[in-house]
Amino acid sequence: MRILGINAYHGDTAAVLLEDGRLTTAVEEERFQRIKHVSGVPNQAIRECLNGHLDVSKGLDHVAISRRPTAHLLRKLAFTLSRRPAASLILDRARNTARLGGVRSAVLDQAAARGLRGRPRFHWVEHHAAHLSSAFFVSPFDEAAVCAIDGFGDFVSTSWGVGSGSNLRVDRRVFFPHSLGMLYLAVTQYLGFPNYGDEYKVMGLAPYGEPDFVPQLRKLVHLHDGGNFELDLSYFRHHGASVEMKWAKGPPAIGRVFTPALESLLGPARDPQDPVTPRHEAIAASIQVVFEEAAFHVLNQVYRDTGLTRLCLAGGCAMNSVMNGHIRERTPFEEVFIQPAAGDNGTALGAALAVQHQTLGMTRRFVMSHAYWGTESSREDVASAIEQRRHELNASDCTRQTFGTSGELCRWTADRLQDGRVVGWFQGRMEWGARALGHRSILADPRRADMREIINTKIKFRERFRPFAPSIAEEALGQYFEGAVPDPFMIQVYPVRPEKRALIPAVTHVDGSGRLQTVSRDTSPLYWELIKAFESLTGVPILLNTSFNENEPIVQRPSEAIDCFLRTNMDVLVLGRTAIERPA
Repeated sequence: MRILGINAYHGDTAAVLLEDGRLTTAVEEERFQRIKHVSGVPNQAIRECLNGHLDVSKGLDHVAISRRPTAHLLRKLAFTLSRRPAASLILDRARNTARLGGVRSAVLDQAAARGLRGRPRFHWVEHHAAHLSSAFFVSPFDEAAVCAIDGFGDFVSTSWGVGSGSNLRVDRRVFFPHSLGMLYLAVTQYLGFPNYGDEYKVMGLAPYGEPDFVPQLRKLVHLHDGGNFELDLSYFRHHGASVEMKWAKGPPAIGRVFTPALESLLGPARDPQDPVTPRHEAIAASIQVVFEEAAFHVLNQVYRDTGLTRLCLAGGCAMNSVMNGHIRERTPFEEVFIQPAAGDNGTALGAALAVQHQTLGMTRRFVMSHAYWGTESSREDVASAIEQRRHELNASDCTRQTFGTSGELCRWTADRLQDGRVVGWFQGRMEWGARALGHRSILADPRRADMREIINTKIKFRERFRPFAPSIAEEALGQYFEGAVPDPFMIQVYPVRPEKRALIPAVTHVDGSGRLQTVSRDTSPLYWELIKAFESLTGVPILLNTSFNENEPIVQRPSEAIDCFLRTNMDVLVLGRTAIERPA
């Protein structure tokens, strides 16, 4: 049984393949097109799923798409009649729905080009059902509370229920236009971060400020009994005025969603070119507080409704790793599972899983214990990419060597890291989701206080306040973090132990926390071996880890890694067993 899952005409388009109940491939279209969060149809991601892992003679059985335009039609009609939104808003939604027919054609064309036999059955899975499925059906839990919190999709912004075995029940929903994702987006735009997906910048900025604007920002959202909430729509435009939303080819875009009332409340909005001031830091800190209050208002109701102490969480708001690290502290939930593509990219996975379990009734047989489900480059690919760029590498006086064993490679690389060199690390299959987890990573020594500034200004070319993550050998977690649990997906933030903060300043945020990734010998053996080699030299079982990119999607191919290496001040590039080094 082969099921192709697709997220299309939304942000972070993606495709996945399930084969006989197990995930074999999960890839995001942005990695191929080199456009962050790209929308439209994920043609190249679909091609990767079909080309690499399907037996032509067996064909493709089902295609699951994480949109169902007919969902909640009566509510949509009632909203249209009562609110009378701008005609352009209705027309924009209608165009987006009409485009979905192109997904079927794209799949059938690629299946025919691949020579696949038969004709797959197509399924349209409601957006939030896909979110919930993506969280529960790959979790290690037989039964759990399940919740999704995001902007909106198929007219829903928040939903929760119970997953048990191969079944998932949705009990409650919060409908458009009320959305915690839209709350965070409005303040993100107000703070001068206009691009799709910029919310993570506000989360990174928040620890620098004091939450002095909490009373004002609480006016934007009203919390009600039963876990419900409502936005004060006088501060928002997305429900009535014409807000441009672009979901076709290219980068997605959402026009300004806040009204002048927000500027009357907080003062003038920041222009993207203006400096970030303490006032902006305080507003970022305040929206994080208000967002968490609302999110925990929902999650505590989820617990009251279900009585379960295990939680599976999804939706774009589940990418707020600061909030995630507080869940066990501020709710009764004792165990939390969040898969690495919790945002809209993950709905491709969720749609396929919903069909597999809810529609076809298959029993669960897969747990996601790692994120390495993407493309992989062979030694021949690496050698070819190096050969094509040899003149530029030679012009930079780079030296090159190849190692016979992983131990030799890791010891050599760890020695460079302890000397303060910045390393591009390209290994194995690419990560699924937004985080680089040691296969497409830029690595450095976490002990150097200046390393954050070095990488932000000379390699990543980004804002000074952006933090870096600690990758830690799983067995050392309790020695360095307080109250933390293993997290291989780098999606939760925990306090660094006070006595360790001075030891690893480059990965300790200004508030004493770190967005950690635990690295296991079982699921990422080479990366674990590198961390242990660094520990043998320094006594510290941690590396600074940030995504291998420079204002672009994470590099996918060896050629892209070489491009990034050459146009930045990176010191060392490791491609598989081959290392390229600039002069010290």
